[in-house]
Amino acid sequence: MLPLIYIRENQKALKQGLAKRNFTQPELIDKIIELDQSRRALQAELDEVLAKSNKLAKEIGSLFKTGKVKEANVLKKETTTLKQLSKDLQVGLQEAEKALMEVRTQIPNVPHESVPSGNSEEDNEEIFQSGTIPELEESALPHWELATKYDIINFELGNKITGAGFPVYKGKGARLQRALIQYFLDKNTAAGYTEYQVPHLVNEASGFGTGQLPDKEGQMYHVQNDGLYLIPTAEVPLTNMYRDQLLNVGDLPICLTGYTPCFRREAGSYGAHVRGLNRLHQFDKVEIVRLEEPKNSMAALDKMVEHVKEILKELELPYRVLRLCGGDLGFTASLTYDFEIYSAAQKRWLEISSISTFNSFQAERLQLRYKDKEGKKQSVHTLNGSALALPRVVAGLLENFQTKDGIRIPKALVPYTGFDLIN
Repeated sequence: MLPLIYIRENQKALKQGLAKRNFTQPELIDKIIELDQSRRALQAELDEVLAKSNKLAKEIGSLFKTGKVKEANVLKKETTTLKQLSKDLQVGLQEAEKALMEVRTQIPNVPHESVPSGNSEEDNEEIFQSGTIPELEESALPHWELATKYDIINFELGNKITGAGFPVYKGKGARLQRALIQYFLDKNTAAGYTEYQVPHLVNEASGFGTGQLPDKEGQMYHVQNDGLYLIPTAEVPLTNMYRDQLLNVGDLPICLTGYTPCFRREAGSYGAHVRGLNRLHQFDKVEIVRLEEPKNSMAALDKMVEHVKEILKELELPYRVLRLCGGDLGFTASLTYDFEIYSAAQKRWLEISSISTFNSFQAERLQLRYKDKEGKKQSVHTLNGSALALPRVVAGLLENFQTKDGIRIPKALVPYTGFDLIN
């Protein structure tokens, strides 16, 4: 959520920035200004009434002490009127603040100046590519057929137990999953991230704090009787650990990592492009989260990008990095880099990580602040990224490393799997 002071002081620049997102409701900015002025006027009037009430209370006390009971009772009648007025003003102020919050939550984050204009993923900007795309035999299979051939992932069994998008991993398939999780966590902790195990369900306040609610409510699984939501990513519980906190500048940066299953309804996702592991309702992911001083957040973003590059290099997977255009940018993000690996069997790129900076957007919703060296309260900058999401990494490993003898395991993973070939 954008700070009110930023909206008040940067109306023109804000509208121009949101235009890069193809934001179609610039009039909401004007509405925020109007509601904010009304709220501030009510607050000023309330402060004036309360100040007058306090002054009268002191005068009444003095009059009673000096025996001027009649004069004191006259003033008491006035304070009764002021009390009712202050109650009415407080109700009006609460309603004004609620109305203002409702409109503020409809405004997405402002894109960073480096974000290219564009309408969809077709307009994203490739900024880096690495690795050699393997040339497979004509008999090469996509991962969903390899999974059946080697009996390592059973999509039909998952469909029987739950439904489409909930695969069952078996034997070396399950061990490969576990190996990747441990490998990612080890890489992250070695890079200075502290590992956490967090709940897989969160309350509404947590969903609001990181921006999933109300924007993505339809994409989250909702446990209605308890008012809880299954997490779409570990970002939500990890970041919300610091909701409503005031940190000291010496506490920063805070670097967190955690493995969780992730749950996404992905309504309307059908077709060959989401077959197999390409699009799931439940999947495993290891997340990295950073809380930074604003002056350090862009350098931290670059560091996160380099960290994921190193992991993909060790996994021997061909990949590229994209800077998302305004039209493809998430609601809460200011700047996002997508990582994609190339699937030689499917002959297309598969997204396996998004690394984003939110500037103070999430912190404003979380009420997450820190005291700078001068003791002034400032909003923390939050960042997160996948390091990494497993399904499409597994798909890439199965497809790109298939041989006539079986599926080769990258050297970096062998100590974790305990085998170098799936056959």
